[in-house]
Amino acid sequence: MKVRRIIANIAAADLAAAKRFYGDVLGLDLLMDHGWIATWGSTEQMPVQISFAVEGGSGTPVPDLSIEVDDVEAALAGMKAAGFAIEYGPADEPWGVRRFYVRDPFGRLVNILSHL
Repeated sequence: MKVRRIIANIAAADLAAAKRFYGDVLGLDLLMDHGWIATWGSTEQMPVQISFAVEGGSGTPVPDLSIEVDDVEAALAGMKAAGFAIEYGPADEPWGVRRFYVRDPFGRLVNILSHL
């Protein structure tokens, strides 16, 4: 048996808010929409990963999601322009990433990062 993918399911009363954060700002594609569930993603090949942590690193809380992007500065500018408050960073971390934390419209703490 092999795990083929891992899907994060987030309870959301407003799917349009999900589109704004994950589609409009982060640029993910709408892969599925049944009206009651919308799945945003990418056709990029991605490794299957699930992390368990006692802290988020550098004394931060453990984020609900981590999203690696190719340009963390563009993601940061997009979040600010869309009015999302940055809760941590941007910071260059000693383990080789530049990142910031932001809350999505559903209160989930999202770690957005790029490797240095």
